[in-house]
Amino acid sequence: MVVYGMQLPVQSQSTLYAEPWEAAAGPEDLLAVARAAEAHGFDYLASCDHVAIPRRLAGAMSTVWYDPVATLSFLAAATGRVRLLSHVAVVGLRHPLVTAKAYATLDHLSGGRLVLGVGAGHVQEEFEALGVDFARRGAVLDETVDALRAALGPEEYPEHLGERFAFKDLGQLPRPAQERVPVWVGGSSPAAVRRAALKGDGWLPQGDPREKLAVQIQRLLRLRADAGITEPITVGAITEALYVGAPGWDVGRRTLSGSPEALAASLRAYGDMGVHQIQVRFRSRSRTELTDQMAAFGTEVAPHL
Repeated sequence: MVVYGMQLPVQSQSTLYAEPWEAAAGPEDLLAVARAAEAHGFDYLASCDHVAIPRRLAGAMSTVWYDPVATLSFLAAATGRVRLLSHVAVVGLRHPLVTAKAYATLDHLSGGRLVLGVGAGHVQEEFEALGVDFARRGAVLDETVDALRAALGPEEYPEHLGERFAFKDLGQLPRPAQERVPVWVGGSSPAAVRRAALKGDGWLPQGDPREKLAVQIQRLLRLRADAGITEPITVGAITEALYVGAPGWDVGRRTLSGSPEALAASLRAYGDMGVHQIQVRFRSRSRTELTDQMAAFGTEVAPHL
């Protein structure tokens, strides 16, 4: 069965996906959405990561990007089951020990509900401001993932000796509640798919239309098999925007809408191509409409997935 999760509204407000009502929303809205996700069977809630947005991109991306650790920690206290995903943390912007301290604490406080989603990043000025080599961000991410594997493991004194980062005999408590924090790698470029195949416990494609996704999944699995990796990998997908029922307003031509049975039939195609978890997004004009959509999906669509 395919499980389903969602990126939180409000915490990131790119014009690509934010709804108008989110501009005036805040903590109470995030809490309401998190509680609805918990109540209606969502596997995870996700929060994005940007430190600062340059003026040249602010019109499209906005400058509203909540910190994922702070946001997910805030919601962890209001929930007890739903997992907490960084989608995605640009971990190359920070030293691995700094990242490990924050996310280990989040996993500890939430009782082991963290999924660490990581990505290379794409905003050059952000890297430059923080003194990180933008041109080498892929190589930086590769080593950072290796360092985080050590730093988020069970050892109080983790050890990593690499080209850019080296640490040993430095203790960090608390440890994560999970023995192994899942690392899901985001991105759909050839380098990102390879990174997910070789280093990830999961893959978070970024914008692959469903007609191209099957080929990407086959490449992912082939790379993994060729490397002799036998552990299973969680394959994800971001679905089209959804609206359960007849919307009665313009939800856009690319939005999937209709009866719960029809939506489920369409979404089952993801499972047929090898997807294990889908990230869903609902069109909405208010927080109430969003949580109503989440409830309808969880009670009427999900049972048919």
